[in-house]
Amino acid sequence: MIHPVSSSPSLGDILNQWISGKPPNSSAWQKLVTAELTQPERGKAFGITSDNVEEKLQERSRLFLSVYTDVFALPSFAQKIQDDREKFGSIKTNIILSMWRLWLPLAIQLVDYRKQLDRPLIQGILGGQGTGKTTLAVVLKLILAQLGYRTLSLSIDDLYKTYQERQRLREKDPRLIWRGPPGTHDVELGVQVLDELRSHNSSDSILVPRFDKSAWEGAGDRTDFESVQNADIVLFEGWFVGVRPVAATVFAGATPAPIETESDRAFARDMNEQLKAYLPLWERLDRLIVLYPIDYRLSLQWRRQAEAEMIATGKSGMSDSQINEFVKYFWKALHPELLITPLIHNPDWVDLVIEINPDHTPDRVYQP
Repeated sequence: MIHPVSSSPSLGDILNQWISGKPPNSSAWQKLVTAELTQPERGKAFGITSDNVEEKLQERSRLFLSVYTDVFALPSFAQKIQDDREKFGSIKTNIILSMWRLWLPLAIQLVDYRKQLDRPLIQGILGGQGTGKTTLAVVLKLILAQLGYRTLSLSIDDLYKTYQERQRLREKDPRLIWRGPPGTHDVELGVQVLDELRSHNSSDSILVPRFDKSAWEGAGDRTDFESVQNADIVLFEGWFVGVRPVAATVFAGATPAPIETESDRAFARDMNEQLKAYLPLWERLDRLIVLYPIDYRLSLQWRRQAEAEMIATGKSGMSDSQINEFVKYFWKALHPELLITPLIHNPDWVDLVIEINPDHTPDRVYQP
């Protein structure tokens, strides 16, 4: 779950009191205004200035009061609150602050961009394990519905090749141990679907692929296509959505761990080459958000936490050694330092960066 950076207690108190029936007085309102203007990077990212801050906050306020109960009722938040009653207050405050500081202004911004188009908006979301991309998509879908916009969530996982196709692929290249690296997706299908969604202005249905991760004992397979009508905004998320190939010379010299051997470098170089086939897919994106951990190695810690929580519910999960092998495999395929770090500095390819702290809270929010 995405949480905001820790803020002054007064901001959380103001918002908590507001949903309890006590709207902010002039002093509290001024604190809300000041909070917006004291973070210029974030203000620039969401188009907030000293001239329009009052208008922006009035718009956000109306939306805040209309959606907060539905956000609390989302299964992941409701379950978290129920499971940890001792921390109920802080969990609730974190959700409220997330709404106010990130989810609401981002949803309003997406609507503004959608209005500028005469077709559906394709919003890419790039984020690895634990960065909160799935939570972000779920919350945005709810808020956008309140604003009258129909949202379709699409994952790069939905574009996987079929089980049989991936088995044949693995026979040709035994290094493709797991699904996920570049080359295991049906890019042509993805381009076709995004083209249909981008050009869709009628009530005709579009068939969108879906993927069942539980099929074939966890190997996964494509399942029935979903019939979709009139999507206004498409949230297309995944662990390397929008990632572009870098120069092959990057892999010729010293490389970061765990790319350590010549065979590791060959694998990284080949996966980087495979990214070229995905460029037509990225060209269909109107915008790209990057959820960027302040240290890429946090994904290993987050994966361990996720597996432990799953095992605690009685489900099977991976051991720590299996998790290490799994996560490092994907670092070898597309290393974050080599491929994502350069991306977040390029305004031609990325529109918004949200840095993620070790506790999953966002830090800086900025445009490259």
